[in-house]
Amino acid sequence: MSKVQFELDGKMVEAAPGESIWQVAKREGTEIPHLCYSPEPDYRADGNCRACMVEIEGERVLAASCKRTPTVGMKVKSASERAKSARKMVMELLVADQPARETSHDPDSKFWNWADKVEVSESRFPAAERWSGDHSHPAMSVNLDSCIQCGLCVRACREVQVNDVIGMAYRNHDSKIVFDFDDPMGESTCVACGECVQACPTGALMPSSLLDEQQITRTVYADKKVDSLCPFCGVGCQVTYQVKDEKIVYAEGRDGPANHNRLCVKGRFGYDYIHHPHRITKPLIRLPNAKKDAMDQVDPANPFTHFREATWEEALDVAAKGLVKIRDEKGVKALAGFGSAKGSNEEAYLFQKLVRTGFGSNNVDHCTRLCHASSVAALMEGVNSGAVSAPFSAALDAEVVIIIGANPTVNHPVAATFFKNAAKKGTKLIVMDPRKQVLSRHAYKHLQFKPGSDVAMLNGILHTIINEDLTDKQYIAGYTEGFEELKVKIQEFPPEKMEKICGIPAETLKEVARLYAKAKSSIIFWGMGISQHIHGTDNSRCLIALALITGQIGRPGTGLHPLRGQNNVQGASDAGLIPMLLPDYQPVGRADLRGAFEKLWDQDLDPKPGLTVVEIMNAIHAGTITGMYIEGENPAMSDPDLQHAREALAKLEHLVVQDLFVTETAFHADVILPASAFAEKVGTFTNTDRRVQLARQVVKPPGDARQDLWIIQEIANRMGCGWTYSGPADVFNEMAQLMPSLNNITWERLEREGAVTYPVDDPHKPGNEIIFTTGFPTASGRAKIVPAHVTPPDEVPDADYPMVLSTGRVLEHWHTGSMTRRADVLDSIEPEATAFMSPKDMRRLKIWPGDFIRLETRRGAIEVKVRSDRDVPENMVFMPFCYAEAAANLLTNPALDPYGKIPEFKFCAARVEKIDIRTAAE
Repeated sequence: MSKVQFELDGKMVEAAPGESIWQVAKREGTEIPHLCYSPEPDYRADGNCRACMVEIEGERVLAASCKRTPTVGMKVKSASERAKSARKMVMELLVADQPARETSHDPDSKFWNWADKVEVSESRFPAAERWSGDHSHPAMSVNLDSCIQCGLCVRACREVQVNDVIGMAYRNHDSKIVFDFDDPMGESTCVACGECVQACPTGALMPSSLLDEQQITRTVYADKKVDSLCPFCGVGCQVTYQVKDEKIVYAEGRDGPANHNRLCVKGRFGYDYIHHPHRITKPLIRLPNAKKDAMDQVDPANPFTHFREATWEEALDVAAKGLVKIRDEKGVKALAGFGSAKGSNEEAYLFQKLVRTGFGSNNVDHCTRLCHASSVAALMEGVNSGAVSAPFSAALDAEVVIIIGANPTVNHPVAATFFKNAAKKGTKLIVMDPRKQVLSRHAYKHLQFKPGSDVAMLNGILHTIINEDLTDKQYIAGYTEGFEELKVKIQEFPPEKMEKICGIPAETLKEVARLYAKAKSSIIFWGMGISQHIHGTDNSRCLIALALITGQIGRPGTGLHPLRGQNNVQGASDAGLIPMLLPDYQPVGRADLRGAFEKLWDQDLDPKPGLTVVEIMNAIHAGTITGMYIEGENPAMSDPDLQHAREALAKLEHLVVQDLFVTETAFHADVILPASAFAEKVGTFTNTDRRVQLARQVVKPPGDARQDLWIIQEIANRMGCGWTYSGPADVFNEMAQLMPSLNNITWERLEREGAVTYPVDDPHKPGNEIIFTTGFPTASGRAKIVPAHVTPPDEVPDADYPMVLSTGRVLEHWHTGSMTRRADVLDSIEPEATAFMSPKDMRRLKIWPGDFIRLETRRGAIEVKVRSDRDVPENMVFMPFCYAEAAANLLTNPALDPYGKIPEFKFCAARVEKIDIRTAAE
């Protein structure tokens, strides 16, 4: 479509197809008031406030410029007396119904700023009767006496975030904004994403943190704003932090490539953990008489028990000397390190370099071992890349989207908004999971298969695609190998046979197979419901095979995307926090690849793979590992069979922990080094889309806490490394010399652009969001198809343990809870541990919501409140693992996938019994 030429205020201008008069005016530098339209982000124009009226020559009435698109030859006057008079009258009518500016909820709101610009400070008209406030939510205040019914909050909730909580109810002058069925906001189904607060132009919806104690008047105004990133999940949302007196007071989304201004409850309201009184602000050394006992736990009232404060010089000397002593006396294999997916790429790189050069072995790992290790193992085997092939926003280009073993509205809420947006556009969303979820109501199909039967279900789908000749023969011939072996093997798994194993009707499996294969574009997203099994690698092999045999990869709207859990698990893996791989997934056993590292680092490296997370814990029990350095990880909460893990930590001769708080892991340390939080550092982070983004320092670390990069380098130099990095830019530049994925990405470019997706073909071109367009980075250029076998879980229910326990997350808390449970709003919404059970099971066991149950597996038992949840299937218990007082991982099975070495968190046999609440309290 060609551009439209028209006249704006006497000047000939051009409008792009679909562009409104308001948008053209803004581009031309002409300012037109607007209240019900939000161009940044680009909400759908509604035209109901009439604040943007313009005059069009030859038309009897004025037009709303946000809605009206120009036509050829149209003559528009944005500043005629008629237009200005109408806009001023609109503003005066709106001011009449507002509280006086000096007592308004936000006197600096968009509304009052526009009132100033059109020169309206008071109104001649009588005020209408208004509604009382609602302060029932811990994060947000509802002040409907300021509401102008612009509808932005409705569009924010229903069209952008697609949470469908806010609506307009009642009629005529009684009409108003409501939550659900006119419930108090705090009792509604609101998920506290805060999109409505960010959209509201008047202060009718406000973050509570900016208001006075009565939640009425704004009393907090930031003295600076800093653009950075969200510290939580792998989505990588860009955030602007508002700071007052070196404290973050509010966070709002900005227009980053991953979030387009959107945030979730954690990103918007979970920032204050860094100001918690439990922050470690000085180095701590264990007291001489404070023995380590695996049964002891952190005292929430006094977490610093058993430790004394020390100077940095003393703490670093004690920390390093203990590690050196073990290395020199017992050998390099007696030491191990856990790096962090919460830290920057530069920290991850330096940490693995310290273990490989200072410790002398490859005994280094991090939380990817507990989340997507099996996915990476299958991807490396199949396509020689551990990264996603397309961003999650590619769902908007897909005809069919499969989401399997993932609960994005909980774990990746902003990514989930794109999936919901796609479904509203007509994309067929197919959710596969033993539990139902919020996305299920947006889905074309929900395949609620039996827990642990993923491979059976997926093989049934593969069988249909192959036997009904729905494969892409040309793609298979040109870009894959191993198809003939799969074609033979898959005959063992007809849908009719798999139906009995997975519980999904054969006809449903066939329908899904046809939908996926026949669509012009299909994409698969998966999470830890796929990876955290002993057959996790086989699960991923099936998904890879689905994409390869149908050619659903390498094009817009197609691909494979394992959704990353932590904010930098992709970057930490890229940077080499993996025991069998150097940075950029280069095997430690390959002398030709290892040579570049040895030359730059000026040291011979161990060619043998190191131990993984669970293997390291076993090695401590065996007495072969006696010293550890743990940066930002919390294995005393995240490992399976926690009692075994905690006993291992307590048994260590020397444990150095670098963290923000005395976590359950730090509690067992000999030395605790106070680290810097996400908002207190500069560094790069790589999100789930392969997007390398620069985080900027927002506030200073508290007290004597130091930058993680500085701490790692100080330990390294006390172990003889002799490093001289002046900051993260120096480290990044070294990484770029050894990591081909960073080709054409420089520190200066990141400072300039903020975010760059790898791989990048040219320093002046954007990165490639979609990869594998012309083949794969394998020796042959082809991807390998690997058949998968149907393998039962390691531990299946029996008469003694008749139910299945599965673990995961809740929306408000993240990972082990060390951060989010110290965030006031998040912990106010979900303050205590609960187990989720189906109503049928609860009736059968005569359990009521709020009762205490004893949840037991072969590894231990916990006592916890129970919550009724219709999304949980019968004979399953779901338990979040973030609550230290009822740690779910005391119960989970440490059995490992043989390829990815990942524990089976998602399945173990369990039993439930109701207990008397008084017994539980005792």
